[in-house]
Amino acid sequence: MTEEGKISGRQQRRLEKEQATDVKTTKWVQIRMFPIWLRILLIIVLFAGAAALGLMVGYGVLGDGSPKDALKWETYQHILDIKNGK
Repeated sequence: MTEEGKISGRQQRRLEKEQATDVKTTKWVQIRMFPIWLRILLIIVLFAGAAALGLMVGYGVLGDGSPKDALKWETYQHILDIKNGK
């Protein structure tokens, strides 16, 4: 028997794969356009913007107030005073 006849099909495929990888030495490097920290910061800023826009639409369009009043601290202080019974 020859040496090739003694190895299994799985071993043969593994050897062929190793030989193919030896020939190909091209390695792909992934380059990110935006670093991860910038992506996280962008998501936080977009979330805050969406929350502010939602408050303005809810308070100004659906409610009776001015949309700019939804971003003022006095509005929320008034709500807290009502909640606390002051």
